[in-house]
Amino acid sequence: MQIADVRTKSDDELKQALQELSKEALNLRFKKANGQLENLVRGRLLRREVARIKTTLRERSLGLTTVSAKVATKAPAKKAAKKKAS
Repeated sequence: MQIADVRTKSDDELKQALQELSKEALNLRFKKANGQLENLVRGRLLRREVARIKTTLRERSLGLTTVSAKVATKAPAKKAAKKKAS
């Protein structure tokens, strides 16, 4: 999940996703302890996703960002046509 995806979700959706990721992380820790973990990278990816969600929730609680329906993206600047001096 990219940060742009996280910022478009509501607080309730983010809290639910955080809870689901926490459960998944717990299951991964058990699998790792038992030697059943196949994808070793998934733990690191989960930690990063949790950090993104927690950061976004904290930014909102401090009033640094708000929920927006559309993520602001800059449109490419139009290049002005060069006119030849005649």
